[in-house]
Amino acid sequence: MSYEKKMTMYDHLGELRKRIILTALAFFAFLIAGFFFARPVIVYLQSDPIAKDIQMNAFHLTDPLNVYMSFAFIIGLVLTAPFALYQLWAFISPGLFENERRVTLMYIPVSFLLFLTGLAFSYFILFPFVVGFMGNVATALSVEGEYGIQEYFSFLFNITLPFGLLFQFPVLVMFLTRLGIVSPQFLKSIRKVAYFVILVIAGLITPPELISHLMVTFPLIILYEVSIVISKTAYKKRMKAEMEALVKEREEAAESAYNE
Repeated sequence: MSYEKKMTMYDHLGELRKRIILTALAFFAFLIAGFFFARPVIVYLQSDPIAKDIQMNAFHLTDPLNVYMSFAFIIGLVLTAPFALYQLWAFISPGLFENERRVTLMYIPVSFLLFLTGLAFSYFILFPFVVGFMGNVATALSVEGEYGIQEYFSFLFNITLPFGLLFQFPVLVMFLTRLGIVSPQFLKSIRKVAYFVILVIAGLITPPELISHLMVTFPLIILYEVSIVISKTAYKKRMKAEMEALVKEREEAAESAYNE
């Protein structure tokens, strides 16, 4: 019995190793694609109305190359994300009920769409306010802005990428609820703590200006409340699936005993 358990453990480790290798190979392929897409994306962002009035400079010889490499790396990561999520699903799916496998597989496109939604919200709504606020401060202080291209895009990444990740929270909650790790009761019990954390996050990624702070805080609070509703639905489905599995197991045990 111990030998079988040990072999089962080795099988799991081998499966995990295969999934990691496949994800790494996919990332390498998408990273190569990122080198081709990086330049058009950079040119588009430089010509966008948000940045058209900003004269970007290279303060170091390697700044253009660093920006180019950063975009290629991020594009590679974003394109790899759905494939990586599928590999994660394929690794844990044998431990799920049949209906849970179908439902959790749908999390992958939803998660990717939420990530893109977070990026779009932060870039088209939040980022212009932040840039405008910074420009008004510079004007009030009679400061002529001269911005480095690496500094500008690093600031852009710091604003947009965290929102892409934060918008994953509903899917993460649904997934953890399906696995029995999180419950809607738990999310309700930590609501005050969660709101405080949201306020801290909003303060860290926005300038000290009320409108920008509220523009970040309210969507994150709404996301948290939506996550509680989603968790309730996922919890009910999980309880139903476990009950059906238990009934089926008892029926099979009774049938087996009857045949004997």
